[in-house]
Amino acid sequence: MGLDPVVAPLFTIRPIAWTPPAPAGFGAVLLTSANAARLAGGGMTPFLSLPCYAVGERTAAAAREAGFRDIRTGPGDGEALSRMIAAEGSGPAFHPCGREHRAFDNVLSLPVYAADAAEHLPDPAASAIAQGAIALLHSPRAAALFAQLAGPLRSAVQVVAISPAAAEAAGAGWRSRRVAESPRDHALLELAAKLCQDAAI
Repeated sequence: MGLDPVVAPLFTIRPIAWTPPAPAGFGAVLLTSANAARLAGGGMTPFLSLPCYAVGERTAAAAREAGFRDIRTGPGDGEALSRMIAAEGSGPAFHPCGREHRAFDNVLSLPVYAADAAEHLPDPAASAIAQGAIALLHSPRAAALFAQLAGPLRSAVQVVAISPAAAEAAGAGWRSRRVAESPRDHALLELAAKLCQDAAI
């Protein structure tokens, strides 16, 4: 796509202790993050025989690596995914998740990992946004933190958000703020590439 990426992790991801609930009380597993599949550890084993509803392709791949066999990829949004589970009659669902998470109807959410916020942007990222970079924001929490860390440099930055909620969390003051056509990584990249092409014209 002709993009020159600068990776800037905004969170340090780490597993946390958790006690698995009895799997007999659930008809499905809801995964809104690949981190949950990767970091839940052995506590996830009793749930591997259940249908696993994954929020996107990357999360589905992590679920497959964790040992789930029946994986159903949803529309890229946790709320829509919970409705999909309800529509298919697969609930109630178990939702292993991060310490900061959204609640969903007929779903038990249980944190299995923490995402500790960064205190500053890495130097390469700070330099890139000062020069007018395009920032790809994957969640409302990441968007809010990036806005905080970018500070006054935001006026040079074009924001591409994965969802309207992420765009709203980023706030105002950016050079531009756009939302991808769908909540998928490829849609973020396509919009970023278009912005680069438009700037080159």
